[in-house]
Amino acid sequence: MSRPTPVTTGRYAPPAPARELTATSADGAPIHVEVHGPEDAPAVVLAHGWTCSTAFWAAQIGELADGHRVIAYDQRGHGRTPASPACSTDALADDLEAVLTATLASGERAVIAGHSMGGMTVMAASARPAFREHAAAVLLCSTGSARLVPESTVLPLRPGRVRTWITGHILGSRAPLGPVTPATRRILTYATMGPASAPDMVEACARIVHACPRTVRHAWSHVLATLDLDAAVRELNVPAEIVVGTADRLTPPVHARALAAALPDCRGVTELPGVGHMTPVEEPDLVTTRIRDLVTAHVSAPPPSVPAEESA
Repeated sequence: MSRPTPVTTGRYAPPAPARELTATSADGAPIHVEVHGPEDAPAVVLAHGWTCSTAFWAAQIGELADGHRVIAYDQRGHGRTPASPACSTDALADDLEAVLTATLASGERAVIAGHSMGGMTVMAASARPAFREHAAAVLLCSTGSARLVPESTVLPLRPGRVRTWITGHILGSRAPLGPVTPATRRILTYATMGPASAPDMVEACARIVHACPRTVRHAWSHVLATLDLDAAVRELNVPAEIVVGTADRLTPPVHARALAAALPDCRGVTELPGVGHMTPVEEPDLVTTRIRDLVTAHVSAPPPSVPAEESA
């Protein structure tokens, strides 16, 4: 069942798409897709993270849609994509392949940006035919390929089995998040954002995260807890850039450094002082600039169409 887009205002209010469509994944699951900007512009594909939705990319969509075709989609059970019993890295890869096939012409290439679980989606799809056909370059924001729970610093405890056990139970909790209140905003800020995050950033993230059904949050938490995409990272044979916040408690910089060492063509790692896990919201201009620069470097805009009477 589809759900309404979380209500936000200002820069973090999702713009209306130029068109919407439904991509059909390998198992028949419908995937909600939004397309922004001119149809003949260079393409950017955005994959959001756990408990988020297309609304998470509002700032990037707003800035890029003027000169790019921006394609954003909701992961299974998130936003306006219905929940599915199939929750796995294979399903993530299937869904991204379906979106690429449904929105890009044969041979057309795009920059693909993934945040958190969206970055894991990019890794999971690295060897897939549609990904290899369409991916020109990738941006990996606040993500990792394995050991997410053991490396998490959400709990201020020494690394080890006790911290890992408690962290796993917290992140995998079935408990409802409840309404957005001052208390829940403080909890969200501590767990997912930098301490200097502006109130409008916190409000936008809170409304998006709280809109995710707890059953969906719980189902995908198991996938993240057992994640192992180390081999897939080594198959990601396109130019890649990485962005991470130094105050990221969910995917600390140790993951970014491991990715940089494993990627076949890593073009750089940007560590943002004091920034948390929600980098596209906390540092929207930097993330947008990284995407735009990757498009400039690796995606060629198609030539303008010639009217029939001029081409005769």
